[in-house]
Amino acid sequence: MTASPGLIVLAAGGTGGHLFPAEALARELMARGRAVALVTDKRAAAFPVEGVPTYRVPAGRMGAGLLSKLGTLIEIGRGTLAAGRLLKRLGPGAVVGFGGYPSVPTMLAAARLRLPSLIHEQNAVLGRANRMLAGRVRRIATAFETVQGLAAGDSEKIVQTGNPVRPAILALHSQGYDPPAADGPIRVLVMGGSQGASILSRVVPEALKLLPRAVQQRLQIWQQVRAEDAEMVRCAYEGSGITVETKRFFDDIPERLAACHLMIGRAGGSTTAELTVVGRPSLLVPFAAAIADEQTANARTLVERGAAWLLPEDEFTPAILSGQLERILVHPAALARAAAAAHRLGQPEAAQRLADLVEAEARP
Repeated sequence: MTASPGLIVLAAGGTGGHLFPAEALARELMARGRAVALVTDKRAAAFPVEGVPTYRVPAGRMGAGLLSKLGTLIEIGRGTLAAGRLLKRLGPGAVVGFGGYPSVPTMLAAARLRLPSLIHEQNAVLGRANRMLAGRVRRIATAFETVQGLAAGDSEKIVQTGNPVRPAILALHSQGYDPPAADGPIRVLVMGGSQGASILSRVVPEALKLLPRAVQQRLQIWQQVRAEDAEMVRCAYEGSGITVETKRFFDDIPERLAACHLMIGRAGGSTTAELTVVGRPSLLVPFAAAIADEQTANARTLVERGAAWLLPEDEFTPAILSGQLERILVHPAALARAAAAAHRLGQPEAAQRLADLVEAEARP
């Protein structure tokens, strides 16, 4: 192995929830003079990490059937061999995993090579990939104070660092929150995570059309819409008189998040971290199909501190959502209290804390 003690390898799944904290750590490490490389999958093309060399190894994705699981195990085996060759060539000082199945082969290879290794968990419940890896790594960095799903012996490895957010989000930490003025516009950002969410496309427009006309006339809606739902959403809003802008992906999400009075969306780890760093109130609809129901655990952490409202998917109907929104949107003081509570939960120093932990564990 050719030693490269200044290099840190990051391994992450290809969605924003895994890549955004990896990017934030990469930026912090590079600012400290460290070289960084990323191992991920093809989905990462949608979230490029500029200036960071990117590699791909086979990983697979665990399905429900026996044949699917067998195929995934074979792919993970192939990926582990490929990742081992890559790590031997790169000779990093440490390897950091951010969850998602694409991270598994690289982290397994790091363990086999006895490289210093850590994982970062963005959610309040340990994900499947990180659960597979927790017993093999030196440290487990967490976003939340309490994390479910840990084996008894792994709890001693925990270091709460918070969940690093993108630099564009971090820059908005000190921007205050102005609740809607009397009779002024009410700006609502609707997001379904990096993959979008059809349930938001089906329910939100219908719910908004049930609001009193005086509230509808004040609404300014920014809604993220999956490509296959775009026509349905356009038709749903047509003739409503509600001011709305829809896109497959807003490339200025940080600015819109800072400008909104309320965010309606999922409760993934990156979403909740960004909401709290910027300090914005939210109405959260956790992804019901999540295997460990981690988004509900994330959302409850915010709800218990008064920073958000929670609607489970089985209660997320136009009538219920409309009633909830009417109670929220016409009370600026309640929105301001939730924004302040969210801001108190924010951990803008998470990237620095995680980088400190990585450097403490890395080979000198």
